[in-house]
Amino acid sequence: MSAIEDVARSVERAAAVEITGAGTHCGIGAPVVTEGPLTRVAAPAGIVDVQPADMTVRVLAGTPVASLAAALAEHGQECPLDPEDARATVGGVLACGVSGPRRLRHGPLRDAVLEVRVVTGEGRVVRGGGPTVKNVTGYDLPRLLVGSHGTLGVVVEVVLRTQPRAETGRWFTTTAAPGELRARLYRPACLAWDGARTHVLLEGHAADVDAEARMLDLVPTASPSRPPGAHRGRISVEARRIGALATRLRDLEVTWLAEVGVGTVHVGATDPGALDAARFAASAEGGWLLREAGAPDLDPFGLPVPNSALHERVRAAFDPLGKLNPGRLPIAQVQT
Repeated sequence: MSAIEDVARSVERAAAVEITGAGTHCGIGAPVVTEGPLTRVAAPAGIVDVQPADMTVRVLAGTPVASLAAALAEHGQECPLDPEDARATVGGVLACGVSGPRRLRHGPLRDAVLEVRVVTGEGRVVRGGGPTVKNVTGYDLPRLLVGSHGTLGVVVEVVLRTQPRAETGRWFTTTAAPGELRARLYRPACLAWDGARTHVLLEGHAADVDAEARMLDLVPTASPSRPPGAHRGRISVEARRIGALATRLRDLEVTWLAEVGVGTVHVGATDPGALDAARFAASAEGGWLLREAGAPDLDPFGLPVPNSALHERVRAAFDPLGKLNPGRLPIAQVQT
């Protein structure tokens, strides 16, 4: 029996299932909650196949992102999953839907996923997507699973899109406004703004990176740290409203770092009430805040959760018994 079949058998027999990885994203969202026995399952690990010419890699979902990066580096390629902690597994990163800081240049996490094999709540192994774009038909199951927090199925194997690895990637800093920088730079990988300084990540040939840095008087620096604090969250808002949101956040007891052009704002606070206030600020600008750490009394996702009723209908179709990661996402009241 294969490792994937072992997972399917465990899920089929279980009353409730908690899907485990490296544990690096446990603080995101709500914990698994069940009144009965709980079976923990983990996806197998390993690189199945690298196809440098096709720029794809087939990998088991329990594989650490660091191991995947090392395997692709041998071929001069990468898949920019970019979790905060390289111990994170491929499946864990996809399940939590956390795009890395280079999204401005490389696109959202879901764009990297071409094919998935997943174990449903009934213990069936199903496949969605395909190893190349041209032979993908039907529903876009791979993208649906990204950010589902393991409530739709246990991702056990994926095919990811790869890309050439840049010769260099270096961080710089400046007091110039991020909008001005974006207009003058060629495809920056990240523009991270804290209200006072803009941190710029440039990738490409070393000579090109040096030339752009000289042109705009950028100062070399280390990569920016996420906002400190025991209570942290991630705001999602329309990219064009980051300036207005920043004005609101300046009046709060929080520190923040905005990914300009993307619409992600990382927030940190020493007091849980301040993080709650940041949530109201996000809501006022049409966004929402996901609690990532601390603030135990704060609803992890906030109310209302975008598209929660739609998610509940999808979840009922994939896992009618509600056994996969129960409690991980809030349950919406579905209108019939």
